[in-house]
Amino acid sequence: MRFEVTILGNGSASPAADKHQTAHVLNVREQFYLIDCGEGTRHRMMRVGVSPLKIRAVFISHIHGDHVYGLAPLISSLGLAGKRTPLKIFGPPALGRLLDFFQNEFGQPVDFELDFTPVDPTSHKLVYENRSMEVWSIPLRHRTPTTGYLFKEIGTLTADSATQNRPPNYRPRSYAYLSDTLPSPKAAGLVKGVDLMYHEATFAHIDRRLARDTGHSTATEAARIALKAGAGELIIGHFSSRYKDLALLEEEARAIFPNTRVAAEGATFSVSLKKT
Repeated sequence: MRFEVTILGNGSASPAADKHQTAHVLNVREQFYLIDCGEGTRHRMMRVGVSPLKIRAVFISHIHGDHVYGLAPLISSLGLAGKRTPLKIFGPPALGRLLDFFQNEFGQPVDFELDFTPVDPTSHKLVYENRSMEVWSIPLRHRTPTTGYLFKEIGTLTADSATQNRPPNYRPRSYAYLSDTLPSPKAAGLVKGVDLMYHEATFAHIDRRLARDTGHSTATEAARIALKAGAGELIIGHFSSRYKDLALLEEEARAIFPNTRVAAEGATFSVSLKKT
């Protein structure tokens, strides 16, 4: 009964030879969800062994190219692969116009429905749920309307359902995705007690003025938000191409929040079952 996120890209907007743009795959009990879809996402999915046909829903944080430029190729690939069932897509209202362009103006329309749900980037609301999970929007502070997402397992797993043994019970697990944003104490409060938090750390603290001017966070600020949220573990990513050695950013964050890890591309971060 896995609950884990795989990093497809850890870079920011400026191209870098060793960094791809932002995209994560979340696996909740063998149900797969794509979070943001930067350029090259479908290729990165192939590299980590996740078929695009397995994706149940896509969650987009905002309409900047490094978070959406992979969406049209992904949709095209799904059409070529014979997808017929609707693809659920969530994101800021402007994403709807982009999807209309993909479907009506950008080559051959696909034979499945793009089931788009606009997400209000100013509110904290339940935007998606099924029998395994809830997804809540988290307002963020960026240069354009941006929403983070909180993914929460529903219900209490039994040891029988998780490991084929009996008892005891296990508590639901959670993952918070906070990118791109200035540090937000409000967001920290909305994801209080989250097991695994991803927070952008585009810049090092020495470049904090540039971070502020561009609507981003430093590794130090990401760690402070994780600490305020009482997160179990912090993943930092969305790195500027100026940093060749990511150890600098990891060490900076760990000085404040020791349980910090770099979002290495291809790495998978799991949340283990914990007894209630």
